[in-house]
Amino acid sequence: MAVRGDPPQRPVAPGVDPLGDPFLRTRFAPPALPGTFLRRARLAEHLGETPRTPLTVVEGCAGAGKTLLVADWAAHLDPPVAWLTLDPAIQGPGMFWAHFLQALRAAGAAMPPSIGSPARASQVDHTLLSRLAAELAGRDRPVTVVIDEFDRMTAPEIARQLEFVLHHGGPGLRLVLVTRTEPLLPLHRYRVADEMTEIRGAELAFTAEEAVTLLERHGLDLSVAAAGALVERTRGWAAGLRLCALAARLSPDPEIYLKEFEAGRSTIADFLLAEVLERQPAPTQDLLLRVSVLERFHPELADALTGRHDAAPILAALLRDNTFVEDFGHGWYRLHPLFREILRTHLRRRSPGLERRLHRRAAHWLRRSGALPETLAHGAAAEDWEFVAGALVDDLALGQLFTGPRADELAELIAGLETHAEAEPPSPATDLVRAARHLSRHEVERGLVHLRHAEELLTDHDDGAATRLGCALLEALAGRLTGSAEQAEKAAAAATELIGSVPAPLLDEHPELFALLRTHVGSSRLWAGHFDEARAALTEATRGPGDPATALPRRDSLEHLALLDYLDGWPSGAERRIDAATAETERFGLPLPADTGLRQPVLAAVAVERDDIARAEALLAGTADVSAADPVAAAGRRLASARLLLAQGRTRAALAAVEQDIPADEGSPWVRGQAALVASAAHLAEGRPEAAVEVLRTVTAEQPMYLVGAARAHLAAGDRATALRLLDELPGRARVGPAVTVRAALVRAHAAKLDGDLGAVHRLLDRALRDARPEDLRRPFLEAGPWLGPFLTAPPLRGPAAGWLVPAAGPRDAVAAPEAGTEPLLETLSERELDVLRRLAGMMSTEDIAADLYVSVNTVKTHLKSVYRKLAVHRRNDAVRRARDLGLL
Repeated sequence: MAVRGDPPQRPVAPGVDPLGDPFLRTRFAPPALPGTFLRRARLAEHLGETPRTPLTVVEGCAGAGKTLLVADWAAHLDPPVAWLTLDPAIQGPGMFWAHFLQALRAAGAAMPPSIGSPARASQVDHTLLSRLAAELAGRDRPVTVVIDEFDRMTAPEIARQLEFVLHHGGPGLRLVLVTRTEPLLPLHRYRVADEMTEIRGAELAFTAEEAVTLLERHGLDLSVAAAGALVERTRGWAAGLRLCALAARLSPDPEIYLKEFEAGRSTIADFLLAEVLERQPAPTQDLLLRVSVLERFHPELADALTGRHDAAPILAALLRDNTFVEDFGHGWYRLHPLFREILRTHLRRRSPGLERRLHRRAAHWLRRSGALPETLAHGAAAEDWEFVAGALVDDLALGQLFTGPRADELAELIAGLETHAEAEPPSPATDLVRAARHLSRHEVERGLVHLRHAEELLTDHDDGAATRLGCALLEALAGRLTGSAEQAEKAAAAATELIGSVPAPLLDEHPELFALLRTHVGSSRLWAGHFDEARAALTEATRGPGDPATALPRRDSLEHLALLDYLDGWPSGAERRIDAATAETERFGLPLPADTGLRQPVLAAVAVERDDIARAEALLAGTADVSAADPVAAAGRRLASARLLLAQGRTRAALAAVEQDIPADEGSPWVRGQAALVASAAHLAEGRPEAAVEVLRTVTAEQPMYLVGAARAHLAAGDRATALRLLDELPGRARVGPAVTVRAALVRAHAAKLDGDLGAVHRLLDRALRDARPEDLRRPFLEAGPWLGPFLTAPPLRGPAAGWLVPAAGPRDAVAAPEAGTEPLLETLSERELDVLRRLAGMMSTEDIAADLYVSVNTVKTHLKSVYRKLAVHRRNDAVRRARDLGLL
């Protein structure tokens, strides 16, 4: 059977992190040991010649010498040894694990491509971690992974994930954590099991003898007593000792200086400011204070903050002299974190208000260099919201508020725009960003207010094609959310006209823009009942570039295509689309749309077609009321819920479900048609065929399923001619799926039975069984009525129906012929329902059955309700008696 193909999957771009930035080599290389480094034998012996335990923790305060200690130790270990230095840019599970995998690659311990790599900074798929742990566990030689500055990773979620990989990686992984604070791992378990090696701050502290040797390496000759006093004052802090040594070398009398330091200084911050910063020339001091507002800086950026042109030689000299300026790679620098923190504090005290102006200068310089994420961060820190909004809109990055690896980060960043709304001058860009923020949260009315205001301002501003393209994107989304296909189509047409006015390279950088536009238009067309046009737009969206920026709209489009497949009668096709959408989600580490997407309603509707009631219930239990979100998603959930209620025999509840209103500017013909189909089926189930016919007279849509439903109703009302005429109007089998053709064949078979043409009945039922079996379609047969039972339980149809539609004969499930006068069972009991029924016959209580089957009591009660309904009884004893009459027990 032909099922529409799924879109091809594309690999994640190599060599870049989830934010699309190249991996920085400096994060994966241990620091070079300075000439003054002192290898302390007692610490090296503690660590051992090889990692003795799965976990090693080296914990101490900033500057305690942790990193150099571990770097020296790691240099003597057998390879492979992977190194990862964390920094503030590595935030979120996706970023962390992407860098973890890159560290393995850099160390020559690359994992197979099948493991994958996260693509969204804030998310990582658990299956990726499972694959990684399994690969590590199977290694012949363990890999040692050092994570430096692990204290920067404060998310408990990442700690839990790391513990999972460490535990299941077994002997294939030796983890070394270098951290300022105790890791959020269950360290007590490792201690009890003697599976952790620890070096803490007390051990890292220098002894007086070690301090003497360290100071000698800095050219200072101190007695053990004088060094002991210094150690006592600094608590043996490695950086403090080194700072003292560096400062003392500049003094005419180093020993006197160190004695004065012992007596007069109470904090290392005072020392840094007085003896390091203030000893620099005034231009250098000014530069250091100003660049302290930056995570990283380029000499030209530093010049922009100082207003001079001398940053390059100053920074080169500071780096050469090890004056707490570090090489960040590719011509960029960064300050030692502690030094930067102290400098920023001093800047605020010395020059109030300057920090905000520096952030503004940095934002404007970065905007010219094309570094949008940092541009926005500094613009927000400067509270220059008009600049932030303008940068977002002009860069065509408005779509990144809805999809892509930076969506969460941007949403948090622009929250300040709403807080300072009254202080900001009106502009199209600020209103567009506010509109985008509200629409992304499905606050349609508030979003439309800002969108309309932006469009009014555009008449007085010449803001260019980028701003108008942003308007078109939000107009299309608004059309989708309000159920207005006309609005979405106009927006798409406007966007098409604007393409030629936007630089092609800028469009290429933002594939998410048109992926979102096509998805919104496709959803709007689907709502309006324009199925062919909707399928075209949605299919085009799925064929966009396979990168993280377009993953969400591609997944969204696949789910809408799955709904279309279901409505056309292709349940397996719908399921395959959902599988493709799920694979897209897992490939990029995105969360499944558990609450407001179409995934669960479509899968639930397919489960109902297969009479898997328990699965359908479980799927719908995980969804929320989405009436305030996308109308198509709301309709999908309502349809699946109504179908489930019908299958459970709850006709009144099913009618109530389809009568619920879905707010939309335009009505949806297929939603009205599906509601009429449910109502018609409910009337038939309650023995009112005339009402079933009447309710379908209001349906103007010409979908095949409506024709079959109307034919069934007319036949039940005694109008055989109209029923057959409607079935003759059905399109060919290539156009409609088995969920339609099977039902049509069953209606024709019923008409043939009424005519007494048993040969035609058998031919039609045989065709229906053969079409339904590959799809596992049970619901059409269960809906057909009691006339069908005797045909399915007797030759020649018993064979094609046995084992999936009626019980198969065998030693375990032998089905005796029903006693004379006993009506055959039409709706087959599932295997689990038979398990419950057998235990019921054994006089087991509900609680005992639950314990015996390892399920909950509520699950047993659900199965019992289904058993009673299928057996047409209301009590336990009656159920057992009827089951025995039918040969089920």
